[in-house]
Amino acid sequence: MIKRKNYSQKSLHLPIPLWRNPMFNQTWQESNLLFHMKLLKDKVHALESGEKYQKLQEEHRRELTQKDRQIKKLEKEVARSHAETIDVRNKWFQTCEDVLEEKDRELARKDRELQEMEKRMLDALRQRDEALDRLRKKNAELSAVKIQLYEAQGEITQLTARINKDYTNSSKSSSASPNHGKIHNNREVTGRKPGGQRGHSHHGRKRKEPDQIIPIPAPVEYTDNDNYKPTGRSIRKQLIRLYVSTEVVEYVTPEFRNQTTGQRVHAPFPEGVRDDVNYDGSVKAAAYLLNNECYVSIGKTQTFLREISDGKIDLSTGMICNLSRQFSEKTQEERDEIFLNLLASPSLHADFTFGRAGGKQAAVIICTTPDLVLYQAREKKGHEGVKGSPVELYQGTIISDHESTFQSYGTRHQECLVHVERYLRASIENEPGLEWNAEMLEWVKSAIHYWNEGKDGRGTQENRVSEFEARYGQILEKAKKEYEYELPSEYFRDGYNLYKRMEADKEDYLLFLHDPSVAPTNNLAERNGRKFKRKAAQVMGFRSMEGVSYFCDGLSILQTLKSKGEKLYKAVALRFNGGREAEV
Repeated sequence: MIKRKNYSQKSLHLPIPLWRNPMFNQTWQESNLLFHMKLLKDKVHALESGEKYQKLQEEHRRELTQKDRQIKKLEKEVARSHAETIDVRNKWFQTCEDVLEEKDRELARKDRELQEMEKRMLDALRQRDEALDRLRKKNAELSAVKIQLYEAQGEITQLTARINKDYTNSSKSSSASPNHGKIHNNREVTGRKPGGQRGHSHHGRKRKEPDQIIPIPAPVEYTDNDNYKPTGRSIRKQLIRLYVSTEVVEYVTPEFRNQTTGQRVHAPFPEGVRDDVNYDGSVKAAAYLLNNECYVSIGKTQTFLREISDGKIDLSTGMICNLSRQFSEKTQEERDEIFLNLLASPSLHADFTFGRAGGKQAAVIICTTPDLVLYQAREKKGHEGVKGSPVELYQGTIISDHESTFQSYGTRHQECLVHVERYLRASIENEPGLEWNAEMLEWVKSAIHYWNEGKDGRGTQENRVSEFEARYGQILEKAKKEYEYELPSEYFRDGYNLYKRMEADKEDYLLFLHDPSVAPTNNLAERNGRKFKRKAAQVMGFRSMEGVSYFCDGLSILQTLKSKGEKLYKAVALRFNGGREAEV
């Protein structure tokens, strides 16, 4: 600190005031400059000693601002002191020095406080960063656990849907669910034992026209006893026996030899008698029906016919196997006629079913009406499987399950509502938080019941149709809102996909309400498909596609005959005999 001498007017004996003396002004300016220089040096020294403070200047802007405000306040106080003590120069210098010393001490104290605060702040930041790191790790672990939980719940839902999938909630047949529960009927439980009930009319076996009547004489204890009198009523009981009669007819004709050419000739044998031993259409029909209608294996068919004929019918396994090809060839014209009649029908039921041939999957397309059935074997389903079938050329209403292939054919389409019921039940089981699926299931049941009433001749009502259509739209609108509120799970989307189909193709689900001739279900094709499924399960796998084709050809004729109420055995025997009546 530079000390200046204290000059006054008396010591200098100046005639003019001290503050007007040029020397005094120069000295005062130099002192003032030295003071400001010292002040600036102190500020520079303070700033140079605070490198950490400068690095964290942005983070501690508020603390620096407060210090600047304090410095400015002190500067103002110094300025006021300068203004107030302008007349007392000595005191003014001393006061400035005191103020500077106090300021230095204050700055030193502030620096110490600032360093302490910086240290505490750094400790707090370090602790905060450590806490944030721990929190981030915990959040990452929690997020991973939530993702695993969501995926696990989705997989559980998906696996539960697969495990619970059966004939009631999917396209799976009841035969493919061997452990399913009892299939309940619609009868009310009464608690009574099965069989005839008291007060009900008796339903016994139907009596047949007797071929032989054997009278039984009355016992002597009744005829010779005066206590017993005849009532005039005869008690009749029938015993029905089965006789299997095998007739071997041998045709004999003399042979002649041409003496010139050596040619041997004889009278022609009847049609169908070419080999040394021939089997009539009645025998072939029995073997064919046992194997293809009753699903008896070839070996057991051979054994059964041999035993009931006392060895007279001894067919080889090759011949039994070849009967399918023979029957297919003999009924080609009938199948062509079925094909044409199916094209002329107003509505057509169509479906695909599957089996195995040659170790690979084989498909069968089924086209049917109430009185006509046509099975056709195909290597694949889809458009390749439709080629050559009635569906390819059909121009009417096609009734099918949700098979996208059939949507490209025909002029109108009706979705099978039985399949819709199954998908709705699956949605109810796997999407318990939704309501539209249960409401739509009730709508489907009511609509089918209404169609059955119209089919039975009770007629249809336009207002009822409008009500069904309006209710249908309301349920779909409710489904839309529910799926917007609760998005469908990626592990189970059957319910959502069904809603989208029913919304996009409303006409395909409501056609049966406007046209009573269109059935609301594809049960007809489904039932006919089971016939092939039973054979496929019995043989496990056909040897070739030709075997599948021969079986389908025969099955088309058999199912058509049954739908028309004809007797299979006589009809099959007639076809094996080439149209000649067989003695059956």
